[in-house]
Amino acid sequence: MSQTAPPTHLRIHQFAGLKPGPRLLVTAAVHGNEVAGVGAIQRVLQLLDEGSLTLLQGTLTMIPIVNPLAHRLQRREGDRNLNRNLRPTPIPQDFEDRIANQLCPWLAASDVLLDLHSFNNPGPAFAMLGPRNNNGDLEPFRHQSAESALALAVGTTRIVEGWLSTYALGLKRRADKASDGSRRMALQQDPHYGVGTTEYMRSQGGYGITLECGQHEDPQGPEAAFKAIVRTLVLLGMVAPGSAGVEAADPQRPVELLQLYEVIDREHADDQFERAWASFDPVSEGQRIGTRADGTPVLAPSGGRIVFPNSRAEPGNEWFYLAKPSDRALT
Repeated sequence: MSQTAPPTHLRIHQFAGLKPGPRLLVTAAVHGNEVAGVGAIQRVLQLLDEGSLTLLQGTLTMIPIVNPLAHRLQRREGDRNLNRNLRPTPIPQDFEDRIANQLCPWLAASDVLLDLHSFNNPGPAFAMLGPRNNNGDLEPFRHQSAESALALAVGTTRIVEGWLSTYALGLKRRADKASDGSRRMALQQDPHYGVGTTEYMRSQGGYGITLECGQHEDPQGPEAAFKAIVRTLVLLGMVAPGSAGVEAADPQRPVELLQLYEVIDREHADDQFERAWASFDPVSEGQRIGTRADGTPVLAPSGGRIVFPNSRAEPGNEWFYLAKPSDRALT
């Protein structure tokens, strides 16, 4: 738990166009140390305030610091991970529960979400999108085409799908383990634990993407976030093409589309990687990725790429993901 007095409010900015149109929500610092989007949102606010950027239609809502406690502490979490088990809570147990009770109605009141993040290891920005259209129990969805267009519009050369279905596999394994009675473990074993901002958004009838703007300290991260906001506004017809000097992403650029298919938890503090991995490093079938504390090798079940390797993961949390080429058509 945090040892500082928690903030008592969220700062939310909203611009209502005089013509009806899409309702876009842009968020940043859901994880407090992921700040590329914070400066990007502040930059857009300034342009709107000074008239250099003109809202043509719709409603633009921006929350530059979604988790102010974690941001104040300069770390990923305040009391817990806000981007897991995100839902309204009648009896809040921690700071993130209280934030969720304010954030979820804003998500539900929006049509589209652009959620700005960053990651630990070096690597280029990439977009994460949701499932294909389906009527299943896990994540029913009907906005595949619009969400795919958004993922393509922000300008990355890599797009990743398959988050919630992959996370569900890890949750099944966690559920088989004996609980230590802690709230943290109870949350980690909850079937809703994989639900974050975009997943909650889809559950309320909207759509959205997560934009991972590169490594936390990447100086290009804020620019990637800024261009993504403006390009999203252009895509939705909310600002004019070429606004703020941002050109559309090259439609002919090569885009690698990957599908997550496995998540591996760190089970013990002495579990170690074989080497210093970066997101999207290639792995071959049978390659040793790491070693468990008892000496058991952790091998890649098939060829593909490693995603979000975290050498500092707490036991019981995600250590790394694995991805393979996707057969999905984005257009």
